[in-house]
Amino acid sequence: MRAHVEVACWLLLSTLGQIHPVAAGCSGRCCRGRDSSCSATDWRTDRVYGKCYCDEDCVKTKDCCFDYFTECPARDCAVSNWSFWSGCAKPCQPSVRVRVRHIQQRPGNGGEPCPGLEEKAGCREYRDHHGGHCEHHSGPAFITSMEFSKGRPKHDGYGNLLDPGFCVEFKLESRTPHCTAENRPHTLWMRYITEGFKVCVACEPPAKRNTSGSCQGDGQESDEEAVLHWQAVGNPQCRGTWKKVQKTQTCTCPTQHRFVFT
Repeated sequence: MRAHVEVACWLLLSTLGQIHPVAAGCSGRCCRGRDSSCSATDWRTDRVYGKCYCDEDCVKTKDCCFDYFTECPARDCAVSNWSFWSGCAKPCQPSVRVRVRHIQQRPGNGGEPCPGLEEKAGCREYRDHHGGHCEHHSGPAFITSMEFSKGRPKHDGYGNLLDPGFCVEFKLESRTPHCTAENRPHTLWMRYITEGFKVCVACEPPAKRNTSGSCQGDGQESDEEAVLHWQAVGNPQCRGTWKKVQKTQTCTCPTQHRFVFT
């Protein structure tokens, strides 16, 4: 009797095995993109038994094999660090500099997509293509964000600043609506230029004039009540006026209200 029971059990298991064979799943068959041949016959993630897929597109079509997310985990995009900023595109006038980064691993299986690979920022060079100093002309003060400044001032071997700069505080009198009209990454800092607020603008090399200790447009030669003009580098339509409050050794304004003469 026992022998008959064992035979019956074996036949039952064999029959079930023919109906639902040993799990195949996605082990060893993960595919990129959409691939109709990247499939198996097994349980799907929606608990239906039948043809299931192991390509990246199965996440959208909702017909992945049951073990897809275990065997084929999502791969987020990985990028390199930013390169150094390039030089300004044009010398002796407001222009644009660029920095880039590169994809080290492309996203897969529903992983996070790659971020932007290029950033642009306003800048202004003070030397021409031949290395000569650009001529200074009267006009508005050109400013940019601290984030896009040329970098830290140089120090000597004893920790002292070489040709140290200074800071000028202004009260913003007016600005054009164009300062908030754009959403490009290198123009977002302009949203913090708000009428009535006090802002701090650092004067650092190379914008600092070594001979006079001033920056173009810093108001050193103007009287206390003079209304001065400024323009944001990177968006020439973002401009306005301000009044000089005082000159200080360092900038004490909140970070979002700190800018740099350029």
